[in-house]
Amino acid sequence: MASHRRPKQPSRARVTVLTTAAAAAVVLSANAANAAPSEKLSKDEVKAKVDKLYEEAEQATEKLDGAKDKQQKLQKEISTIQDNVARGQEELNKLRDSLGSLATAQYRSGGIDPSVQLFLSSDPDDYLDKASTLDQLSSQQVEALKKIQDKQRELAQERAEASDKLKDLSATRTELAKQKSAVQSKLADAQKLLNTLTAKEKAALDAEQAQAASRASSRVDLGNTGSASSRAAAAFAAAQSVIGSPYVYGASGPSSFDCSGLTSWAYAQAGVTIPRTSEAQANAGTRIYSQSDLKVGDLVIFYGDYHHVGLYAGNGQVLHAPHTGAVVRYESISNMTFEFGVRI
Repeated sequence: MASHRRPKQPSRARVTVLTTAAAAAVVLSANAANAAPSEKLSKDEVKAKVDKLYEEAEQATEKLDGAKDKQQKLQKEISTIQDNVARGQEELNKLRDSLGSLATAQYRSGGIDPSVQLFLSSDPDDYLDKASTLDQLSSQQVEALKKIQDKQRELAQERAEASDKLKDLSATRTELAKQKSAVQSKLADAQKLLNTLTAKEKAALDAEQAQAASRASSRVDLGNTGSASSRAAAAFAAAQSVIGSPYVYGASGPSSFDCSGLTSWAYAQAGVTIPRTSEAQANAGTRIYSQSDLKVGDLVIFYGDYHHVGLYAGNGQVLHAPHTGAVVRYESISNMTFEFGVRI
């Protein structure tokens, strides 16, 4: 017959622990149930946060543009050096062939000089520095060997330069990926905030921005404001022709732009090449620190790190590509932190 044993009772300590844990769980559940839900941000609060994220994204965009520009320049420089090395190697081979011909002629006339034999089997640098060797060579052979030595040194320098630039290119590509990731992250955060708005709030926000752009446009009176120069006028006219084009980070026309992409493209249409980034454009001409001295077509640099740029449109307005989600438009200079103008 099976034995029936009394179940073992939990210890008093174990009961106490379990009871305490259960009580804590009840308290936490009650607190969670009574906690007030997180408050929804108002339309204006969302706009303020989104504007901040767009500004941070534009800072990263200008760094991205700079890395792209540097990458393109490095690639061109590396290609040029590699072409020079290839041509230099051909010249070196011809010089060696020429010395080989001298050796052949010498052999036919009575044997190859020991020093020439040495050259044909090793680097001439090892014995060119030895006066005793030079004494055994003809002046023609000495000249040929010196040319070879110079060409070898030149090629070594160019190969070293190419190697350094390739390392720089690798670092630039890493920076490019980093800044692209930063831009995308900021824009994603901004989009998440915008997605919290209702359709009505989004429509209201769009209407406010459209009204602001319309007011800025109405204040532009080019008839009473002279341009900085015929080239500046042409650049400004080019920018006017793409009003309404979307802002796209890293874009420089002709159908979409970021801030410095618009200004560099506009001046290119006027036959003037200026740097690609806003930071570099800040040093592209004569600085103008008083807004009252600005003329149509002058570059206008904003913020302490120069991460935004536009074209002066007259009467305190700027024509620019503002940020993601916006289009090329007029806007009051007072809406941003003015640093100075730049006259190209």
